[in-house]
Amino acid sequence: MVLSSRASSGGAPPASHADARSGRRTVWRWLGEAVARRHRAVLAVWLVLLAASALMAPGLLQRAVAPAVRVNGSPSVTGASLLENGFAGLGTEQMLLIFASATLSSGDETYQRALQAGVRAVSAQPQVGGVQLLPPVRGQDRRRAYAIVGLNGDQAARQAALPPLRDAAQRAVQEASGPLVDAHIVSETAMLAEAKHADLADLQRAELVAVPVALLALLIGLGAAGAALVVLATALTVMVTALGVLAAASLLGTETDTFMLAVAATVGMGLGLDYALLILLRYRRARGMGHERVHAAGVATSTAGRTAGWCALAVALTAAALLVVRMSMIRTMAAAVGIAAVVAATAALTLLPAALVAADRWLGCVSVRRGRLRRSRPRRTAGRRRRVHPGRPERDGDGAGGWSRWARHLMRHPIAYTLACVGVLAVAAAPAAGLRLGFDLDRASIAQTDLGRGLAYMEADGVSSALAVVLPHPAGAPPVDTGALVAALGADPRVALAAPLDNGRDLTVILVVGRTPIDDPAITALARRLTDHDAPALLPPGQRVLVTGPNAIFSELVEESTAQLGTVIALVLGCSLVFLLVTFRSVLLPIKAVVMNLLAVTAAFGLLTLATRHFPQIVGHQVNTLIPLLAFTLVFGLSIDYEMFLIHRIAEHYQVSGDNTDAVVHGLRHTARPITVAAAVMVTTFGALLTAHRHELAQLGLAIATAITLDATVIRLALVPALMRILGARNWWLPGGLARLLPAPRGGPGAAPRETAAIPDPSDVT
Repeated sequence: MVLSSRASSGGAPPASHADARSGRRTVWRWLGEAVARRHRAVLAVWLVLLAASALMAPGLLQRAVAPAVRVNGSPSVTGASLLENGFAGLGTEQMLLIFASATLSSGDETYQRALQAGVRAVSAQPQVGGVQLLPPVRGQDRRRAYAIVGLNGDQAARQAALPPLRDAAQRAVQEASGPLVDAHIVSETAMLAEAKHADLADLQRAELVAVPVALLALLIGLGAAGAALVVLATALTVMVTALGVLAAASLLGTETDTFMLAVAATVGMGLGLDYALLILLRYRRARGMGHERVHAAGVATSTAGRTAGWCALAVALTAAALLVVRMSMIRTMAAAVGIAAVVAATAALTLLPAALVAADRWLGCVSVRRGRLRRSRPRRTAGRRRRVHPGRPERDGDGAGGWSRWARHLMRHPIAYTLACVGVLAVAAAPAAGLRLGFDLDRASIAQTDLGRGLAYMEADGVSSALAVVLPHPAGAPPVDTGALVAALGADPRVALAAPLDNGRDLTVILVVGRTPIDDPAITALARRLTDHDAPALLPPGQRVLVTGPNAIFSELVEESTAQLGTVIALVLGCSLVFLLVTFRSVLLPIKAVVMNLLAVTAAFGLLTLATRHFPQIVGHQVNTLIPLLAFTLVFGLSIDYEMFLIHRIAEHYQVSGDNTDAVVHGLRHTARPITVAAAVMVTTFGALLTAHRHELAQLGLAIATAITLDATVIRLALVPALMRILGARNWWLPGGLARLLPAPRGGPGAAPRETAAIPDPSDVT
């Protein structure tokens, strides 16, 4: 086994150290210096990319569709396809057309004239297979009438057909009755269309809040407007360019949805802020040590830039775990995170070094501390660069500030702080035991829409949901005997209507209208009972049964996301462990990192559970079933960022000094401020989603913002350093056989280039 104070590969110095002593430059430093020397050309290329992305953005917003909530290959999808082929009149999707009047009864002549006009107008639409009026059910208001509309086509085609269909129905009804009768449409497509408009509006609102607040956090954290503006401009460029990539993909025929846009924009801006901030601080530090601009850019890229590149890879890998979920909405989100991570890393390694060199003289403008405009020159230390010689540790500078005092205080009381931090996280996580997952239509956000008004009428009349029980049979065979099943459904208090149909060829269908709301677990239980119990017991033996309709679709969404949550967690944990094992060349550090991330995520969901109990008007009464999947993968990827920022600096010092405690103090001192500022702007970015009207976006924002806050404060600034102090040299333990299997640390974040090690100035910003 290996337990080394110099390097984790049996005592041999890392390749990067050997390269530094021989005068060779790393690829990362070469890239930074090359970009710095050609900064005008690099900036011009990015300006073209930014302009092209901005020009394509309006078209992307128009082409974007609502998120697809159907589970690929599920019984409801198969049943919908059979319906479209076997019952053209019922279409791929069954919509409810609602006629309502405040004064007229459905039997009045004017009402009937309006109803018939609406039916004719809807039937004339090209993608409508047919319209079937429903008989009144017990308890239905006499001023309302309902019809089933069969709409054909894929999701994009149905979403495109909805607005003209609704307009045609409302126009025909108004022409026939004036203002006396209204028409409304409720369906899966209508719900997704409202989600699309709400997502876009919420995204715009969140960005309007996030940008100025992030700028304020950067001004406070960096102390200079010039530096803050460079970081913010880089992040905004990442966000717009990521959307530009999606726009280009949509032009090539790739379907993009609004949730994908929201994720790409939010994650892109957050990662852009994170990576730009870390590289900026390294650049300022190098300039303060006397490096000229090009060399400082190379130093920043070979240290913080390299770490940012590996962090982006970690984010993309954790998001890739979502690909196991059989839902287009989740898979496109994974793609959006990957695109945002790649663009953020590319910008951090190319755009930012070029921008830093170009704006070097302005980085210190408008000192927040002094509140006045000034142009500052890069600070130099004694007019020359000071370097750390091989084998000599980097001095930490006692009395260098509050972070040094905190780090040394923490090293003196590691056990007490470990117990205190674990206690805080355990208390925060405790409410997660009562976490309620489900699907919620978020009625408050749609109450004033056509969909919301129609849904309110349906639920008041007990015509709240619809199912189609699809029963295929051999061609030419008689219709399936559904008498017993229809009778059982009619006796069920959850069912308002059950009507059998047959196409005369190969398909029998039972249309079921439920009394319970579409997002009520009772209707989900009804669909499950149909397939698992009633159909096998009451239909001919061996009869194939497929249940489709909005209720079945949303029920499968809940089941798929819940069933795959364990798989996604296992994949994320496994990928994280392997990734950190390779990068840190340690067994205990990856295990510790994964456990810490699990604590942060669990604590965040505990606090989210409390929010659903005490602030339901903001986040709803229950957590959307998709939120654990999305938040877990995003938080894990982002938390790995902060772990790598911290451990990279500790490893740099430890590989030189061999003193674990001093290395932890050094790493904490040099990363506490950048991690705090980076976390502040990341929390701002995701916290802005709390302004969203849709509860699932607010829940996602709260969960991620809370997890990042806990991770960057309780965990990174206290718990992790305390544990590393307790573990001592065991932090770097690696079995000899495993050390030989792992690749040499030649470019990973654990390989600290000796050429950049410099004695820190006591007033160093990092």
